Amino acid sequence: MKQYLNKFLFATILICTTIFQLHAQNPTTGKLTGKVVDIQTQETVPFATAVLINKKTKATVKVAQTDVNGMLVMNDLPTGVFTFKVSYVGYQTMVRDSISITKSQQSVNLGIIKMKASKGNILSEVTITSQKSPIQLGIDKKVFAVDQSLVSEGGSAGDLLQNVPSVQTDVDGNVSLRGSTGVKVLIDGKPSLIAGGNIAQVLASIPASSIETVEVITNPSSKYDAEGNSGIINIVLKKNTKLGFNGNVALTAGNRDNYNGNLALSFQNKKINIYGNYGYRYGNRPGGGYNNIRYLTPRDSLTSADQLSHITSVDKSHNLKAGLDYYLTDKDILSFSGGFNTRDNDRTENLNINKYMQQRVPLEFSDRINTTNGSGHSYDLNFDYSHKFKPSQELTFNFGYSDGTNDNFQLYNTSVYSVNGQPVSSPAEILNNTNDGTNRNYNIQLDYTMPLGKLGKIETGYRSQIRYSDANTVAMKLNNATGQYEDNFLLSNTFTSKDQVHALYFNYQNQIKNFGYQIGLRAEDASLDTKSGGYDQNNQPVSAPARISYKRLYPSIFLTQKFTGEQQLQLSYTRRVNRPRPWDTNPFIDYSDPLNWRKGNPNLLPEDVHSFELSYSKFWPKVTLISSAYIRQTNDLIQRVRSVPDADGVVITTPLNLTKDLSSGLEFIAKVDVVKAWNFTANVNVYHSKIDAVPAYNIAGNSGFSWNANLTNNFVLPYNITLQIRGDYSSSQVQAQGTRKAMYGIDGGAKYDFKNKKASLSLNVRDIFNTRKWGSTTQDANTIVDFQRYQQGPVGNLTFSYRFGKTSFMKKPKKTEQPEGKPDEGSF
Repeated sequence: MKQYLNKFLFATILICTTIFQLHAQNPTTGKLTGKVVDIQTQETVPFATAVLINKKTKATVKVAQTDVNGMLVMNDLPTGVFTFKVSYVGYQTMVRDSISITKSQQSVNLGIIKMKASKGNILSEVTITSQKSPIQLGIDKKVFAVDQSLVSEGGSAGDLLQNVPSVQTDVDGNVSLRGSTGVKVLIDGKPSLIAGGNIAQVLASIPASSIETVEVITNPSSKYDAEGNSGIINIVLKKNTKLGFNGNVALTAGNRDNYNGNLALSFQNKKINIYGNYGYRYGNRPGGGYNNIRYLTPRDSLTSADQLSHITSVDKSHNLKAGLDYYLTDKDILSFSGGFNTRDNDRTENLNINKYMQQRVPLEFSDRINTTNGSGHSYDLNFDYSHKFKPSQELTFNFGYSDGTNDNFQLYNTSVYSVNGQPVSSPAEILNNTNDGTNRNYNIQLDYTMPLGKLGKIETGYRSQIRYSDANTVAMKLNNATGQYEDNFLLSNTFTSKDQVHALYFNYQNQIKNFGYQIGLRAEDASLDTKSGGYDQNNQPVSAPARISYKRLYPSIFLTQKFTGEQQLQLSYTRRVNRPRPWDTNPFIDYSDPLNWRKGNPNLLPEDVHSFELSYSKFWPKVTLISSAYIRQTNDLIQRVRSVPDADGVVITTPLNLTKDLSSGLEFIAKVDVVKAWNFTANVNVYHSKIDAVPAYNIAGNSGFSWNANLTNNFVLPYNITLQIRGDYSSSQVQAQGTRKAMYGIDGGAKYDFKNKKASLSLNVRDIFNTRKWGSTTQDANTIVDFQRYQQGPVGNLTFSYRFGKTSFMKKPKKTEQPEGKPDEGSF
């Protein structure tokens, strides 16, 4: 641990030194100002995006947004000749060429920048040669452009999330944000029904190549769903933004029989925008691990058990997304979109289980084979309508429906081959489960935004989410005497749930000179109704309904102060909730692990979360720095607690509400352009967690410091080659009954762009040194458990991609008709 800490401190000092040296070696005193307004109504256009591009190198020098009053300020600009662009949804992109900043003329005032509404909301043709800014800041979220992630090319959404600052994923695909697993993951702003909403399988089913951006919202305002104690991760899939007919295709082949294919087609003119994406994934993920238990209290003669597993898992999935935008008028848009996913999973786990008496004397040795054949499909349909009254005043409506199935057949075959050191040949115990599940979601949402001029802006809206879930498990056991399967009533069950949330929200924001504030309130009426059915010891049916219902107010406050030199300080507070998932409330037992059974708790209460955050951001021409200090208190904390082992050494893990958890930390994100051919993005998060003691569950409490860091380097090499190298490290972390183990890994990728710029070939390898292993050590009054999981070996992918199509219907003038330096159509 000490050597890792020393390396981390050295790397931090080096990064900071580089930042200040770059700042010192590139004195920048230039300034650009202006005011963006609508050309017809003369209303200001707040939050328009402005980009300043070096005309010679085509590098992006500065990215900024107008404030709530449409004012634009770009400070600390270097000398040179630039192209200026400003854009906003529903307007033509405005362009001014050949803007000069010299030592004698360091300040440029563009005056009133008049933006013209585009016909049918189609952006006029503008050729942008620079890459999009990798980090964009909103008042309550950070947006990361991930389409340049070479190390995740050909991988899944889970692979790509490893490259996003603040986000971590483990070997099983579980997602955490700033070290906390209580994060809400959305796809295009909505929950997914793939595999019944299992986030790990949702991410494994979505190709990384279909993702445009990832939005990280660590302290969401009242406009967003209040669920997720550490925040929201919203994965935004690609949608057409180009005129004419366009398309791209990507094919990937990887080691261990991993294959991907992706095809995207789009067509857009002044009245319609049609787009479609299809992706196929064939993923083979071998792995394994161990689960060793030492019993501290006597269990007859049993004192310890070692469990070694080898896993093969093959996932096959098809993803289809299509949509149509129809522009009724310049101010009205109708949108229809739909998605379809189908998946199959074949998983085999070979378990070797050795039980011992004192002094490691053999007690019982057995083998078990768990086979799972899973299949499922889901689809979603969305209807959207938006009406723009005037700039920044808009009414939007959404109705969404999604439906999904998730079916699994599980076979458990257990053979005991040694008892007390003597070989035995008893018949195998064979059990099987048939699990059928269905899920349905409804979403109705209405949002209204209205500017108030100098008085600021208001946002208000209504949202209803209703989710139905039905699951049926039929368990059977083979009768070795008759060769027939018989019903196992004690392990059969049904489970239904209805989860609904109805919400109203109101946000008000305003800006007084360089000080901005936003105050919001969200009111939610939430309920979870569940009904579990099964059989008692006499094989008689029993039913257990349960209901969790509550009404809460969720306030949010954001205070922002801008300083000279492109600096910003923000203080925020939000109240959040972490609702029990329906399967966490199912009281029936999952016995797929012979020594560690799991069951739900129908009496779980939602976690109540209070989150404070203080963030500081600073922008230099070559450096973007974002730092945050945060404190999060979680009441009614949900943690999985282990029971006292039975005579066979079986432990049952059940989610329970503990007292509270207090987490606090510091996070730094830096994007540095070292030289033209090298830039890197670094992320460091240091945090402390304190979990209170709960004597009723024999939990003594736990506390400690943890940290994680990642560094992504991008290199531009000769011959159209780009290179990316990424490393990450997560230290050990305290839990209610133990410690999560440290994990680290290194990825690399390279890409070659053909001379026509339409085709590229990329190669990447994830987990180059095969070091990413997820594990934990759990200890209570009865047991000590050492657990570890891993995936077998590095994963390499070779991807070929090709882009084709026409970017515009407009006839392009000859070069002689467009002298250099003349603005594009729609410039000011």
